[in-house]
Amino acid sequence: MDKTIGAANYPIYFRKEDAEDLGEHIRHRHSVVLLGIKRVGISNFLNFFIGNREVQDTYVKGKSKHLFIPVDLNDLVESEIQPFWTLTLKRIVDAVEVSPMNPTVKKEISELFLESIQLQDLFFTIDSVRLSIKKIIDQGYLPTLFLIRFDRLMNSVTPELFANLAGLRDGAHQQLSYVFTSFLPFKRIFPDVFQHAALLVGYKNVYIKPAKKEDERIILNTYKKRYDVELEDETEEYLLKLVDGHFRYLQLALIILHERGMAKKNKKDLFDYLVSDEGIRLQSEELWENLNKDEQTILLKIVKKEKISKEEKKKGEYLWNSGFIKDDNNDQRIFNSFFEYYVKEREKEEQKENSAEFSKKELLLFNFLKDNKNEICERERIIEEVWPEEEEMGVSDWAIDKLVGRVRGKLKNQNNNFEIQTVKTRGYKLIESV
Repeated sequence: MDKTIGAANYPIYFRKEDAEDLGEHIRHRHSVVLLGIKRVGISNFLNFFIGNREVQDTYVKGKSKHLFIPVDLNDLVESEIQPFWTLTLKRIVDAVEVSPMNPTVKKEISELFLESIQLQDLFFTIDSVRLSIKKIIDQGYLPTLFLIRFDRLMNSVTPELFANLAGLRDGAHQQLSYVFTSFLPFKRIFPDVFQHAALLVGYKNVYIKPAKKEDERIILNTYKKRYDVELEDETEEYLLKLVDGHFRYLQLALIILHERGMAKKNKKDLFDYLVSDEGIRLQSEELWENLNKDEQTILLKIVKKEKISKEEKKKGEYLWNSGFIKDDNNDQRIFNSFFEYYVKEREKEEQKENSAEFSKKELLLFNFLKDNKNEICERERIIEEVWPEEEEMGVSDWAIDKLVGRVRGKLKNQNNNFEIQTVKTRGYKLIESV
């Protein structure tokens, strides 16, 4: 199923303020980093922005012709520099192929990609990207590279990568722009890379907060059809209030309602059922663990209704900028009921993690690894076996690694003879220790 179909057909007023802001940056050839709570729906917004044919005329405006080139780093099997540039070149080929560009130029760019595949030379691949961008500009188009989920390169990024990205932009005489997406500012994700202030020049941070109610309803109506869920009006309103604009929570809730037939339950039962689901809990845990200690402390104080000092608010500005915390008539609260519940129950969650009993998904993972003992289990296969209902949405590396870590811990608590080995960039292998 094409994940972009629904978003591309959203009405043109979807996330209007965000679209106007991004369109203005692109029109002025700025490079931006779209930031927000992890899985809040930035990719969904970009699927709309890139895929909807009315967007360029409505939000980018001007007389220039633009070519949007989406590069989703979730498509990378290996989160390394060479595969990143190869994927980027391939997505340039894909974007050019469906454009009305000169067929000769299309062929030339395609041949550059094929030659780069044969040579497997990093410098040649980067140069092929440069030449392709130049050919696009020579055809009268302004290219924008959307580097989606750029934070996946967290462990691979070097100063050379950003120098090369800057070099491409300089070589294009600033006619090339970038739109990165990340759940945290680059300074926090790549602290070693950004020791030199010069690398920060030219990147503007733009926060994408949880969707407003009218935009959330557009997403809901699309995904109700996709997951074949019918909701009573009262239940629908309550669900929108619970997820509070967070894309992934909404998807997970609809999947649960579809699979368990909970759509007609009363509000109290519905909340209790959803908040206890392992997928919802894992999503909350992922959000929590991507925050630093200062931010976690602030959230704990918020749920306890304790006063936040000016110094704490300065340390935790990401929480307010991203929308984790909402100020309602001077009453500060956590944006989402599921995540708020998780924060309140944090200590109990830690006690559960220390138990030896497998949860449903932990058992699915262990049984899959055991059925394939001594064999490498690729990440893609693990997703198919453990998260079949979420495969279309994309399962994060964090979620896989966290689940493996839990199973490892519980095998140890059980004094089990099995051991899970990590196979770098590929997956995991279960072996039996002697």
